[in-house]
Amino acid sequence: MACGLGQQMTTDQTPDLEWRDGLTPISVRFNDPYFSMADGLAETQHVFLAGNGLPQRFRPGFHVAELGFGTGLNMLATLAAWEQCGVPGKLAFTSFEAFPMDVAQMQRALRAFPSLEDIGQRFFSAWDDQNTTAELTFASVRVMTGDARQLLPNWSGQANAWFLDGFSPAKNPELWEPELMAEVARHTAPNGTFATYSAAGHIRGALGKAGFSVDRVAGFGRKRHMTTGTLKASK
Repeated sequence: MACGLGQQMTTDQTPDLEWRDGLTPISVRFNDPYFSMADGLAETQHVFLAGNGLPQRFRPGFHVAELGFGTGLNMLATLAAWEQCGVPGKLAFTSFEAFPMDVAQMQRALRAFPSLEDIGQRFFSAWDDQNTTAELTFASVRVMTGDARQLLPNWSGQANAWFLDGFSPAKNPELWEPELMAEVARHTAPNGTFATYSAAGHIRGALGKAGFSVDRVAGFGRKRHMTTGTLKASK
């Protein structure tokens, strides 16, 4: 899963990586891979795209937000799906990441997904590393670096779909705290959705308390369940 925030924020925000078979990045800090060892792209398409009803829900001005940018895999898969749909206007994609990879690390990880090579080349050509933004003709990408617990409350945006993709809640509990899930709900547009690979009971409970209707559905691969939900209408 993509990188979340650390157990203890320090001045060193670089990811501590190992590479499985030279291909798959593993977070030493969290002892967790950045994406499925089986098929990371298929996992993203099942969990985060289909879990949010995408690409069927895409509309002009659609906004995706994400906890945990990691390698950028979820972002590229979303951009590819948006472009394939031919939706007019621009997609907005905002991600929160505490331990950002550098461009070389992202590119190395993404070589595992040749079908995303074209969109990846265009993204990195547009990537402003200093401001962590990219402006493409059909999408605006912004990565906000730092502790999501501090950044999200001050964010002015609202997402139509959330990708909750931190590391395992058991290893990265800070990115799944009830207070942060409440902020996710507060920054969700009416009828907005979320999806996450996690099916942990306390995660489902926190999202339900935050104001989402919560469903446990079939997970990806050997993972039996995952969680999706829709923001309830305010009374």
